[in-house]
Amino acid sequence: MPRLTIDGQEVEVPAGLTLLQACESVGIEIPRFCYHERLAIAGNCRMCLVGMQGSPKPIASCAMPAADGMVVQTNTPKVHAARKGVMEFLLINHPLDCPICDQGGECDLQDQALYYGFDRGRYHENKRAVSEKNFGPLVKTFMTRCIHCTRCIRFAQDVAGVPELGATGRGEDMEVTTYVRKALSSELSGNIIDLCPVGALTSKPYAFVARPWELSKTESIDVMDALGCNIRIDARSSEVLRVLPRVNEDVNEEWISDKTRFSCDGLRRQRLDRPYVREDGKLRPATWNEAFARIDAKLKGVAGERIAAIAGDLVCAESMLLLKRLMEGLGSPNIDCRQDGAALPAGPRSAYLFNSRIAGIDKADALLLIGTNPRLEASVLNARVRKRWRSGELKVALIGPAGELTYEYEHLGEDPRALDALVAGEHAFSQVLRDAERPMLILGQAPLTRPDGAAILAAARRLADETGMILGTRWNGFNILHTAAARVAGLDLGFVPGQGGRDVEGILSGAQAGEIDVVYLLGADEIDTGRLGNAFVVYQGHHGDAGAHRADVILPGAAYTEKDATWVNTEGRVQRGFFACLPPGQAREDWAILRALSEVLGRPLPVTTLADVRALLLEAAPTFGTLDAVVPAAWGEFGEAGAIDAAPLLPAIDNYYLTNAVCRASVTMAKCVATFGDDASMKTGTHG
Repeated sequence: MPRLTIDGQEVEVPAGLTLLQACESVGIEIPRFCYHERLAIAGNCRMCLVGMQGSPKPIASCAMPAADGMVVQTNTPKVHAARKGVMEFLLINHPLDCPICDQGGECDLQDQALYYGFDRGRYHENKRAVSEKNFGPLVKTFMTRCIHCTRCIRFAQDVAGVPELGATGRGEDMEVTTYVRKALSSELSGNIIDLCPVGALTSKPYAFVARPWELSKTESIDVMDALGCNIRIDARSSEVLRVLPRVNEDVNEEWISDKTRFSCDGLRRQRLDRPYVREDGKLRPATWNEAFARIDAKLKGVAGERIAAIAGDLVCAESMLLLKRLMEGLGSPNIDCRQDGAALPAGPRSAYLFNSRIAGIDKADALLLIGTNPRLEASVLNARVRKRWRSGELKVALIGPAGELTYEYEHLGEDPRALDALVAGEHAFSQVLRDAERPMLILGQAPLTRPDGAAILAAARRLADETGMILGTRWNGFNILHTAAARVAGLDLGFVPGQGGRDVEGILSGAQAGEIDVVYLLGADEIDTGRLGNAFVVYQGHHGDAGAHRADVILPGAAYTEKDATWVNTEGRVQRGFFACLPPGQAREDWAILRALSEVLGRPLPVTTLADVRALLLEAAPTFGTLDAVVPAAWGEFGEAGAIDAAPLLPAIDNYYLTNAVCRASVTMAKCVATFGDDASMKTGTHG
C-alpha cells in the first residue's frame, strides 16, 4: 500500500487509487466536473488540479495514480490560482441562465463558481452558441451550457451499453450529440440528467415545473419492477413532481430506470378518488358506507368456496396480509398473488428468490439467462451484468428470444428443452458452467407462465445442482427474476391457494362457469377481466384501469408514494417506502380499507394501527423482521418432474413502457411509446 503525504499529513492508501481518491479518503474535498467514481477517467475539465512536489505545474488528480513517496498540496495559492483559471475558461461561453435553469440550486458549476469564480468576466469576444439536440421525450438539452465533461458519453458507452452519444468537432466546434439524429434508446437514459454537472441535460417532463427548495423529499422504494430500487420522491403539496435515485450499493448502486424516473406523472391521472358502486350497468359515486354495505349484502349467504381474491403486482405486503386474513375469515381458500399464473411455489423460499443477490453478479463468472430479457424486465440489473461482462470475467448464454442485451452472449436457441441438454452435458456451455467458480442462472417469468412452467422450474433446479451452482452458504447460483414488485412478499405470506383452493386460472375459469360468485381484486389489473363472467367484482386500487372498469364496487386505495408500506424485492430484501403525499379525495391506505371492511362484514381483523399490522407480518413470516438485508434461503426440492414442450419461449413484457396502471396513466410513457414504437423490441438501440 503506497504511503504519501497530503497537505503535511502522511497517509497510507490502498493500491490502485488515484490522487483524488486518496485525498478524499482523508476528508479533503477536491473539486471536479468530469470525474465520477462509476465512470471511466477522462481528465477533461482539469478542475481537480493539485500541486505535487517535483512537478513544475499542477497535475490533474483524477488521472494520477497514488504512488509511494508522493508529496501533494491541495490548498496552496498556486493550486487556487490554477483552479480559478480553469473556472474562468469554463465560464467564458456559459450563458447566464441560472435564474431560469432547472439545474439551479443543484448545479455543481454554481457550487464551484462560488469558491473559484471571479466577480467579473474578462472575455469580450463573441460567445459560443450551440444548437439544441432532440434526445427524445425524456431528456431536454441546452447544449450551449455544456462544458464537455463527457460524463453522459461515458455513461451511455460504459454503463448503459448503448453508445449513441459522442463528441464531434474540436476546440470551440466540439459538440456532444448523437451520431445520427435520433432519440436516446436506452432504458437508463435519464441517469445522464443526474450525471450532468451543469444544466446542459435536464428532465423534459420536469422542465420549468419547480425549484428544488420548493419540494419535500421522501426516501422510498420503487415498484415499477421487482428490483426494489432505492428512490427519493420529490413532491409539492399533494403532487409528486419527480423521482430520483438513492445510493444503495447492494441493489441499484445509484441508477434507476427511465420508467421509474419518468412515470410519476401517471400518479396524477386517472386516479380513483372516491368509492363507486354499479347501478343499472353504470358506476356512480358512493359513500364508503354505501360501498361497504353493497359488499356485505352480496357476501351474505355466499359459501367461502365461491369467493376469491387476486392480488396485483404493485400492492404492499401489509394489504396482502390483511386480505388473506379476511379471506380466511370468509372461509375462502381461493387466493393468488401470481396474476400471470407463474408456476412458483410458496416454499421453499429459495425456489422463488434471486439467491445470488443482485450484488452477487459482481462475483459471477458464468451466467445462463433462461427466458428473460433483463434489459426490459430489470434495466438496472442488466447494467450490473454488463459491468461484470466488461471486466472480461463473465461468459453469458441465453435460452429464449434473442435481443440486444448490451453485452455479448451465446444464443442457445428458443427451445426450452435446451435445459435438458445442458443438464446432460450435451452442450458446450454446460462445461463452461461446470468449470466456473461461481456459475449462476437467471430464470425469467415468461417460462414459468407456460403450461409446462413447473417442469421448466424443475429442470432449472436440476441444472443448478448438476453444474455446481449450489455451494451451501458460500454461493447459490439459482435465481428467479421477478417482474412484479409484490410477488415475493405475496409468496412469503403464502398468498396462494389454500387446501382445495383455486389459482388465478381456476378463479377466472370458475367465474366464467358461474362457480365463483364474488371476486376481490386488490390492485389486479393484468388479468383477463373479460373472463370474470357474472361474478360480483370488488376492486380496491388507485387507478381507473382494467380492474376498475369491470368492478361492481370500487374502493379507492393509495399508490406507493402515498403510504408507509413494505415491499420485498426479487432477492428477498425487505424494504420500506414512506408516505410522500396525501392520496386524492377520499382514497385511503389499503390496510385501513380492509380493516374497516372487515368490521362491516362481521369478521373484524385484530389490528387498529399500522404497527399492529406489522406485528402480524412478523408473525406470518419472520423474514419481515430483517429490514434492508437478505436472509439466505435454504435449498430444497421444488418444481414438478415432467416433459418440457418444444414451443419457443416468448418475451415476458410486451411493452416496456406500459407494464402497470401507473405507467398506462402516464403521458410521458405514452410519448415514449409514440417515439419508440409499441413492440417489445423497441428498445434495442437500433430504432430511430
